Amino acid sequence: MPARIQWSRISDEDLLKFRLCDLPIKLEGTPLKRQIKQLYKELGSRGIRFRPHVWLSDEFFTPDQVPGFAVPFYLAHPRLMKLERKQMLQIEGGSEQDFMRIIRHEAGHALDHAYRLHSDSGFRRVFGSLRKPYPESYRPNPNSRSYVLHLGSWYAQSHPLEDYAETFAVWLGPRWRSRYQGWPALRKLVYIDQLIKNISGKPSKNWRREKVDTLRQIKMTLGEYYSQKKEQYAIEYPAYYDRDLRRIFSQEKRYTSRQTAVSFLRDYRTEVRHLVAEGTGVHSYSVDHVLETMIDRAKDLRLRVCFPKNQTRRQVLIMLTVHTMNIVHSGRYRFYYGL
Repeated sequence: MPARIQWSRISDEDLLKFRLCDLPIKLEGTPLKRQIKQLYKELGSRGIRFRPHVWLSDEFFTPDQVPGFAVPFYLAHPRLMKLERKQMLQIEGGSEQDFMRIIRHEAGHALDHAYRLHSDSGFRRVFGSLRKPYPESYRPNPNSRSYVLHLGSWYAQSHPLEDYAETFAVWLGPRWRSRYQGWPALRKLVYIDQLIKNISGKPSKNWRREKVDTLRQIKMTLGEYYSQKKEQYAIEYPAYYDRDLRRIFSQEKRYTSRQTAVSFLRDYRTEVRHLVAEGTGVHSYSVDHVLETMIDRAKDLRLRVCFPKNQTRRQVLIMLTVHTMNIVHSGRYRFYYGL
């Protein structure tokens, strides 16, 4: 592969043929590097000497026992971010705010590996047993106040180590005492505060600088990468939409001159998908999968718009949110943040 790519001229079709290892990108010189330095500054302001090392890979993750973490390659170039949005309908970590939110979480894992924080006598008492296996899916309780809210999808509820990393990320930010006043989760934040004071100014116990699954080691093409990623976020769920669709739209002959439900849903697809994904924390691709099933069923039922468009749009938004959350509560939805 050439050392340089004419990014502005290459088509999506041709770009998908590139292997990840052949992409001529690096962290240096990107806004990511500046944001990583911001993370280092935040750690230093809390008396933490440790600085996790960071590298490009296929996703956000912190390898076991490695005091560093990976960030996804597509964030290193605008053209790759554009492809990511087209393929997956959103860019995880695509804004500065989202990127900082995720790397604070990953820094929590890396800090644990650097200082072996999980060996503290109170760690299991506060966050739970680390022998609990990581689940393929889980059923979060959105109303629980025993966990902090940081990443979407109530991720702290997935595993004790994720509970810790989410709590650390919130602790690293401002005003956590006032934000969580009266929540049972506050005792976790207070525990992290004391735990960090115990290592303040101390050097890391783990100086490994290993990089796992670096971009240069990944031989799959971008096409193969997105095929696998879409399969991960696809939802298999026996949803039944007929009753709700018939409440919003109509099969009556007197509405045959009105816009079809299929056309209406496609017109508002991007808007409602974004709103539901943002409100529930479920990945846009998964929400779109639910919406596509609704569209297919509306086509089978030959439904048409029968109410004012604003009212119909509001009802569609509610219906999509309800069915998306039903999937979350069923435990069938899989959450994919770096571990």
